[in-house]
Amino acid sequence: MPIYEFKCSRCGAVREYLFKSSDERVELCCDQCGSDEMERIVSRTSHFVKPSAGEGPSVTTKSCKPGSSCTTINLPGYSR
Repeated sequence: MPIYEFKCSRCGAVREYLFKSSDERVELCCDQCGSDEMERIVSRTSHFVKPSAGEGPSVTTKSCKPGSSCTTINLPGYSR
């Protein structure tokens, strides 16, 4: 069941709606102001990838030039 986010064009309130299918047609209205002017917005996403045993991100800091340093982050994952 897909979940979509909609934003009210009148007051800016954001609400999630759960649909039984992506083809379902539902009349939407804002809970805050009652407007039926709702637009679908792109939801924020969060990704988490569990590293393999023994592998994890590593941070290396070294001197680049006098008085400054450079930091490199090594993120394990798929490589070709």
